[in-house]
Amino acid sequence: MIEFVPQRNPRSPILRATTLALLSALQLSGCEKGEPESKASYGPHPVLPAPDKSLLPTANFSTAIPWPAGAKPVAPQGFEVARYAAGLDHPRWIYTLPNGDVLVAESATPPKAPKSIMDRLQAWLERNNGSVMPSANRITLLRDSKGTGTVDLRTTFLSGLKQPFGMALIGNTFYVANTDGVWRYPYRTGDTQIADAGQKILDLPEGGYNNHWTRNLLVSADGSKIFVTVGSGSNVGENGAANEFHRANVLEINPDGSGLRIFASGTRNPNGLAYEPQSHVLWTVVNERDMLGDDLVPDYLTRVRDGDFYGWPYSYWGKHVDARVTPQRPDLVVKAITPDYALGAHTAPLGLAFYTANAFPAHYRGGAFIGQHGSWNRRQYSGYKVIFVPFVDGMPSGLPEDFLTGFMADKVNGIAYGRPVGVAVDRTGALLVADDTGNIVWRVAAR
Repeated sequence: MIEFVPQRNPRSPILRATTLALLSALQLSGCEKGEPESKASYGPHPVLPAPDKSLLPTANFSTAIPWPAGAKPVAPQGFEVARYAAGLDHPRWIYTLPNGDVLVAESATPPKAPKSIMDRLQAWLERNNGSVMPSANRITLLRDSKGTGTVDLRTTFLSGLKQPFGMALIGNTFYVANTDGVWRYPYRTGDTQIADAGQKILDLPEGGYNNHWTRNLLVSADGSKIFVTVGSGSNVGENGAANEFHRANVLEINPDGSGLRIFASGTRNPNGLAYEPQSHVLWTVVNERDMLGDDLVPDYLTRVRDGDFYGWPYSYWGKHVDARVTPQRPDLVVKAITPDYALGAHTAPLGLAFYTANAFPAHYRGGAFIGQHGSWNRRQYSGYKVIFVPFVDGMPSGLPEDFLTGFMADKVNGIAYGRPVGVAVDRTGALLVADDTGNIVWRVAAR
């Protein structure tokens, strides 16, 4: 499997300096210029413009404000949106246990001690948009014992973690992916708390570029393996090869943590993992690179097969070479696979759930729900919604559809009530959406 070996990029300090120097001005201007999000950047054959070679890349962070009382996102006609659980602490990921209990990983990017004026400016902007805050480092259990869509038990399931994200269950063993490794714990059906100290079974590189500290888990179809996602430690490898060891990959391990190997590589920041229900093929959503322009590079939804290489950092969307990477590796570019389906540039797709329940209309069955966390490297905002991608015969069919919108209070000035992340289906067939800056898990049910 491919492990990239770039040298340090001498342009990275310039890029960072010029980016941060413009953050304040761009925020104050409201970033009215730039093109709105286009459907041309979605689907199996997106339109790719020429890279923007400006030394002054866009940095356009949103500002987070609380949801007003009674306000909620907007779903299509025939659906009802409700606050399943509010007052959470940066809920990022959702996992539904076989008995119907819902687990919510509450974690965030913790603040770091600034080393420069630029560090202080960046930290202020990231706090302002709800990205940086003390991390709760816990998993909360939500139980709807009657299946009515109302939580009647809420309790701390597991605490003392380190930026938890992905969760998985195999038999009587519960797994958690912290930012620095995978842990396992004993579990019995119906448990509302885990007090066991647990066992770390796999070390992972800690943290990452921007919010690339998230580590997701998915159990293979036969239960014999666990897939682990790890995002890159840089934008395009500018921090050197050592910083990217076992990053930008989907890894595979045995349930005891042994047998670590790279399953797929060149995926800059993979997050959601799920099996497509008809073909039983593994799929993921990936956040692509920044600072090439408003409409580069499209984030994507794609199949994940053993040995796949998706180009990062040397190329994007197949064999489009990224000239910023040194040294160039044409030998690897020729091996790069074109992703299956573009999801728009800078939309930050994180959550992925195929709909296999029967409560929604037939149109939604077998398709994919995707939580788009939203852009910061685009003059006009993109993402900040949950979309639905129809599937036919195991592959995406047609353009995506907006499913849950209204997360932005003011798109011109970048005011956001919330940002969707993880998506999951509850025991009744309703869709649950983790809104990390809104501190809410939303429930979308068919009327």
